[in-house]
Amino acid sequence: MEKDDVDVILEEQREEVMAAKALASDLDFAFNLQMQEALVASRSLHTSAPPASPTVDDVVPLSSGAADEFDYTALILEDLARLDQERRDREFGEREMKRLKEDLDRRIHDQKFAREIMSVPEGEWRKYGDNYEKPYAFGASSFAVASPSSAVSSFAVASPSCAVASSSSSAVTSSSFAAIGSESFRLYCKGLVSEERIGDMRVMVGGVGVAICDSADNLIWEVKKVLEAEESKSPEIAEMEALVHGLNEALNFDLGRVTILCDDFMVYQYVTGRVEPRQSTLATLLNQVALLQRKFSYCQPSHLARKDIKFVFKLARDAIVSQIKWPEETSEGKTFKETCVICYDGIKVERMFSVDGCFHRFCFPCMKQHVEVKLLEGGTANCPSEGCKSEVKIESCAKFLDPKLVDVMSQRKKEASINPADKIYCPYPKCSALMVKHEVLEYTRAYLVGVDQSGARKCMKCGLFFCFSCKVPWHYYMTCHDYSRSHANQNAGDGMLKSLARKKLWRQCAKCSQMVELAWGCYHITCRCGYEFCYTCGAEWKNKKATCTCPIWDERNIIRNNGNPRR
Repeated sequence: MEKDDVDVILEEQREEVMAAKALASDLDFAFNLQMQEALVASRSLHTSAPPASPTVDDVVPLSSGAADEFDYTALILEDLARLDQERRDREFGEREMKRLKEDLDRRIHDQKFAREIMSVPEGEWRKYGDNYEKPYAFGASSFAVASPSSAVSSFAVASPSCAVASSSSSAVTSSSFAAIGSESFRLYCKGLVSEERIGDMRVMVGGVGVAICDSADNLIWEVKKVLEAEESKSPEIAEMEALVHGLNEALNFDLGRVTILCDDFMVYQYVTGRVEPRQSTLATLLNQVALLQRKFSYCQPSHLARKDIKFVFKLARDAIVSQIKWPEETSEGKTFKETCVICYDGIKVERMFSVDGCFHRFCFPCMKQHVEVKLLEGGTANCPSEGCKSEVKIESCAKFLDPKLVDVMSQRKKEASINPADKIYCPYPKCSALMVKHEVLEYTRAYLVGVDQSGARKCMKCGLFFCFSCKVPWHYYMTCHDYSRSHANQNAGDGMLKSLARKKLWRQCAKCSQMVELAWGCYHITCRCGYEFCYTCGAEWKNKKATCTCPIWDERNIIRNNGNPRR
């Protein structure tokens, strides 16, 4: 049925309902008027006053229950309005889908033509490049127009009449999108189930994330969906629901060739037929997936790591978050709040921090305290959620951390990423920049000839030269030995440090040369560089076992007195 016919039918029904409502109202009014006249005539028989004719204002309903009757006419009109709105929404969705398909088909057409252009020999391109044409038209992605025709032997020559789509054509059918049907696409699917806290209750909620990308992994379409209670019973059910939803989305685009990408190995085993699900719900969903797969010319699953589907993982997590926030009226207007699973307080959504990688959410104060404690321990911060190892990104911590602490985190991460044997620091006190030895060498070669023999290095931060061998400012024509002798007084600080280390019983790490002090605990030391050794003699620990016969601990370092170790 055409759109205009539907509009005419709906309008006729609306007019008929309104006419029926008006007629019913008129009949009621006439009936009430007649009854009112009869009552007036009856009263006049018992009185001497002449009967008065009732006016319109005098007419009232005989029964008060008439006003309480259900208005079926209004209900019918509401149904007609809702039907009309649903029809308009459906037509809008169809137009948008057709537009998306046309844009996708045109993009594929352009990409294919670009690849064909890149394969043209340079000589032919210089001679005939300006004459290559391949105008886009529905269902005509296989033709090309070249003038002269001998310029490209691999391209077909089409007449101008077929080069442009007819403007008089009606709705574009799915078969018109030839490029979409022949191109290969990547379908990313992810289903998540999580136990979340909503107010004082803990509930299981689920979400689905789906993304469709082209063969070059360019995003074409993404969608997130909230799972119902039955669908959120287990992670595997959520994953299968994601597959079903993703395949349906791909069919809406009339895709012909699809590769399904998921990170759940068990679901991958189900879809490939290597393992049969024991649960009836999973078996039903697997049958749906199999039926949907048959509608494609090519549809095969592929297993990926979690890091490779990060963006679709976020979509599923966002669908979960949308279920655990609630609206609240404040003096500033309506806002949304969410429960922090650490402090259990209701926090404004904009004051919640999402950890990159896992997308677990915590409030700013709790994250601030968590990161600061990890920094005090000398390490880097991971997600506070139990069992989660996602790293807290430095750049995202600026939302709740002091800028100085962000700089400390950046420095810690840089130090942790460099092998201790490859580290080198600028000796100038106002700089002290951390660098990598081979990077400094390459950087200095651009400024100094014979740098490999001289030992001079140029700081990549402050730009000053220093000696790579003795870690002091560059001494030009003096050898390291002569410089050490002539600046003996300046090196007194090193002697004082060594004297203090002996007095305080500090131990120097054999791998990174950092000084370590035993505050409390056993003599098994793990340096920040990862090197393990005995604090008493410095012997290395291998496979968590000592290579020396020194005692493992001293009770004075284990038993505390008022929070301080006894030495």
